[in-house]
Order: sequence, then C-alpha cells, then structure tokens
Amino acid sequence: MIATRTSRTARLRTLAVTGLATTGAAAAAITLMPTTAQAAEPARAATVASAAHDGHTATGKKGYADNLDGWIKQSLAIMKDKGIPGSYEGLHRNIMRESSGNPNAQNNWDVNAQKGIPSKGLLQVIQPTFNAYHVPGTSQNITDPVANITAAANYAAHRYGSIDNVNSAY
Repeated sequence: MIATRTSRTARLRTLAVTGLATTGAAAAAITLMPTTAQAAEPARAATVASAAHDGHTATGKKGYADNLDGWIKQSLAIMKDKGIPGSYEGLHRNIMRESSGNPNAQNNWDVNAQKGIPSKGLLQVIQPTFNAYHVPGTSQNITDPVANITAAANYAAHRYGSIDNVNSAY
C-alpha cells in the first residue's frame, strides 16, 4: 500500500513538473489517490454480485452505465420502443449545448425562469413541457436523466420531427 501511494505521488509530481497538470489532468490524477470508499471495494463486490441477478447492475438500470453515455443509450432504447425518432449524436449534441451533461443544470435567468418555471435537466425542459411530453415508464422527476432526455426528444419529435433537427435552443 505504501509503495502504491509513493508511486502515485511520484506520478502526480511528474505531471506537475512536465506541465501536464491542467485542470482535466489534475482532476484525473486526483482519482489515482485511494479513498476510504476504494478501500472498501472488496466488500462492495459481493453486494454488486448479489444485485446483478435482480436486473440491476453496478453500472445502472438494466445494464446501462450510470453516466451520460448510459443515459442516452437507455433513452434511445425507450424511444425506439415508443416510436420516438432520434439518434445518439443528436441527443448528445443538444445535451452538451443545453447543460454540458449536468443532469441537475437549471436555468435561473431566462424568460421561463422569470415566470417561475426554470428550464431543468440535461435538455433544459420546463415543467409544463415535461408534463405534456413525459414518456410513460420513465421517472416523473424532471431532473432524472433518462426521463428528461426522453421527454425532450418526444417534444422535439412533435415540434421539429426529431431531436436531430434541433440545432439551437428549442
């Protein structure tokens, strides 16, 4: 354990000395340092194994990763089942423009926010639009990543033909 920490510390110093410790590299390097949670990994593995047989895995619902990639893929599966058009690229492009991939993003300054209904979530949907275009089988929570993506794609399909046709705020 001490040798591992020393090695990790040496790598961190090398990054700093060579000028590679930019914000992104520094954030990545910090994850090299073990945490209390990482020390508990062997105990967690048994929990993950027992959870896997109930349809959920450590990566998220039904095998999808619990990250932007997984949320988009899970939404695309639901969209396909419900006949809602859209592509991974179209969803990703619009998510990055609207929220930079933050499922808890909230716009507190536009005209909707001034009216008391701020845009929320990955695709910056207001509550009335979310309610009107909510897709059954997804969460009722507007900031739930999969529910937000799917409702926004459903809205875009009705208004623009597909989320793929949206290239600016909608």
